[in-house]
Amino acid sequence: MAPLALAIVGVLALLIRLDGEGAFYSQPRLGKNGKVFKLWKLRSMVPQAELRLEEYLEGNPEARAEWERTQKLRDDPRITRLGKYLRKYSLDELPQLLNVFIGDMSLVGPRPMLPEQRPHYPGTAYFDMRPGLTGLWQISDRNNCTFAERAMHDTRYAAMMSFGADLWILSMTPVAVFKGTGL
Repeated sequence: MAPLALAIVGVLALLIRLDGEGAFYSQPRLGKNGKVFKLWKLRSMVPQAELRLEEYLEGNPEARAEWERTQKLRDDPRITRLGKYLRKYSLDELPQLLNVFIGDMSLVGPRPMLPEQRPHYPGTAYFDMRPGLTGLWQISDRNNCTFAERAMHDTRYAAMMSFGADLWILSMTPVAVFKGTGL
């Protein structure tokens, strides 16, 4: 499985490089017990994406409200053309297998959270687990819930966490990915 993932990441990295920018992107995320780690992804956004986001939100109150509610945008001006497909099918997240390998993440767990999102997250279940490459949120509501509702999925997963639950979530992940509901 690892050689296939590496081959896919290699091809995608080459396509991203043809765009003229670096293929990989790292970002701080909160892990178990609130420890900050460096999360790896394939680049799916334009350079200076945060600046572009702030400019967009300043001029678009509806988008600002959506961002405050979900911490995502359905029509995100930062996403590149190739990035739309990478995100739709979660291919931008394949480099996170490195995070799993080094122990910052697990295959199954809560979606990794940005440090600045901590005040928006109700509850504490997230901080008792390592974030995962996939999880209950990713196979259920995915992009159809508020950021705060993600906490409900994390709390549910913490209560049901077991080898069997992880196998079930892992088996349902390809279904969610092939639906192309990622943003």
